[in-house]
Amino acid sequence: MKVSLTDAGKRYNREWIFRHFNYTFEAGRSYAITGPNGSGKSTLLQVISGSMYANEGSIQFSKNNKACAVEDIYKYVSICAPYLEVIEEMTLIEFLNFHQGFKPLLQGISNDMIIATINLENARNKQIRNFSSGMRQRVKLAQCIFSDTDMVLLDEPCTNFDIEGIDLYNQLINEYCKKRMVIVSSNDHHEYEFCNEKIDIMQWK
Repeated sequence: MKVSLTDAGKRYNREWIFRHFNYTFEAGRSYAITGPNGSGKSTLLQVISGSMYANEGSIQFSKNNKACAVEDIYKYVSICAPYLEVIEEMTLIEFLNFHQGFKPLLQGISNDMIIATINLENARNKQIRNFSSGMRQRVKLAQCIFSDTDMVLLDEPCTNFDIEGIDLYNQLINEYCKKRMVIVSSNDHHEYEFCNEKIDIMQWK
């Protein structure tokens, strides 16, 4: 998978969030988008995901050297972000089964394995409404990383995590993301210290 942005810019009303952004993201590489709070990291991540359009410039997606239509990019992308919610009325196992109807799991992965890996066996039949913030974040991270997608997009992925949760995050990255494109939006170096390349969004203001 490859994503190329050429002279890309995004604005809200008259304020430019970023401009003249030129970059190519490739499979097997990991990237960190860094910058202060409110600088546009999440906005850039959403443009890369294809869920938000750029006001100027272009973005091209390709897989195996063949162009991909923007409307099909959702098939290749999984994302974990604080602003994305899980379905609170569902139990954990119901939610994982529901999500699998939209995105298949990585080969060799089962929902039982996911629940054991994120250490939520005792909560598999509890409604997510009763989960702590840290437990919910584990579910979000799991549905993102264990989905069989080419692009893994992580926006402040360790939000509400304690040390054990951060260790889990690093374990999942090391075991399941080495051959995929990983892009982390964060200003916390603990979340992106594994990344090959760092992109300071302030350079495109």
